[in-house]
Amino acid sequence: MARLFKRIRFDVCIECVLNIAFDTLINPLSLAGVSILSDIITVDDLVEVYADGTKAVQGISFRVGEGEFFGFLGPNGAGKSTTIKVLTTLLRKTSGRVTVAGYDLDKDPQEIRKLIGAESQETVVDGDLTGRENLKLQGNLQQMRGAALEERVNELLKLVELEDVADKRAAFYSGGMKKRLDLASALVHKPKLLFLDEPTTGLDPQSRARIWEYLEGLNRDEGITVFLTTQYMEEADRLCRQLYIIDQGKVIANGSPEELKRQVGADTITLSVVGGEKDGVKAEAKQTLSGIRGVTKVMDSDGGITAYATNASQIVADIVRAFDEKNMQLSSINLARPSLGDIFLQHTGKRIRPEELNTKPASGMRFARRRPARE
Repeated sequence: MARLFKRIRFDVCIECVLNIAFDTLINPLSLAGVSILSDIITVDDLVEVYADGTKAVQGISFRVGEGEFFGFLGPNGAGKSTTIKVLTTLLRKTSGRVTVAGYDLDKDPQEIRKLIGAESQETVVDGDLTGRENLKLQGNLQQMRGAALEERVNELLKLVELEDVADKRAAFYSGGMKKRLDLASALVHKPKLLFLDEPTTGLDPQSRARIWEYLEGLNRDEGITVFLTTQYMEEADRLCRQLYIIDQGKVIANGSPEELKRQVGADTITLSVVGGEKDGVKAEAKQTLSGIRGVTKVMDSDGGITAYATNASQIVADIVRAFDEKNMQLSSINLARPSLGDIFLQHTGKRIRPEELNTKPASGMRFARRRPARE
């Protein structure tokens, strides 16, 4: 019996050693105490069809790692906002499977809401309340009270640089200040996951840059996972480590911004020709470009004609000479390095044109009461 017991212990020990060795091979960072990103969002074959038959989202699938800065880039009507509404439990999906932080969207929406913060396209702040009162209201809605709430409000006012105007009514804030207050409102309860639906649309470049700095800090310093939708290529390029480009409810490309730009594989040459609105002239111009050595692809674009070439700067003279020989007059010619816009152009034949939002107050603004004007 003693011999059998020793044998069992020996077999168990051997199995433990093998398991540890196997785990180390598969996950060499585990023994170093380094955590590996798990998926905080999983989406499989998500479909959203509106009551009028509009197919807003058509079977998209993606993963978002915990701590990641993830983005959707696309024009208005691409399905970005619809996807966010589904993920934040504001819209019931037609079909597909979604989990957020391990919770099933259909079974555990209440648990998901506890973990997330969200900022919509329209700025939703109460103009009758001060900035401080807006944040306290949000805290109360999140069951926060007393000294803990007061401390968090002061912390957020400092973060978004609104301390000096914290006790002024939000109605007197600039557009950029309201956006910053709206962002702070989404952070009151220290969410694990932050959804931002076009957070800088309509802002001036300076205000947009400040919002970018806040978001980078939240992701870097506090480890908040950020899910951003945007129609600004510069914004997506600067902020996102993983990016999905979508159009008409479908994913057309994905990867890091650098990976996506490398897919273009060439510089871009955009030109327009006098009389180019005529089909015959444009067709001849495209044929002329295609015949120039170094040009790899020619296609129509919103700005006229776009060509791709690996040595664009070196063949400008050849292009001008070729058009002169055909008695075609160039009205403009521009060179550029590969951009995210070129990926969108190659897949759709059009460029993303950012559109500004209506600046009227959002219909969802809380408590539409009136109080005497005060600053």
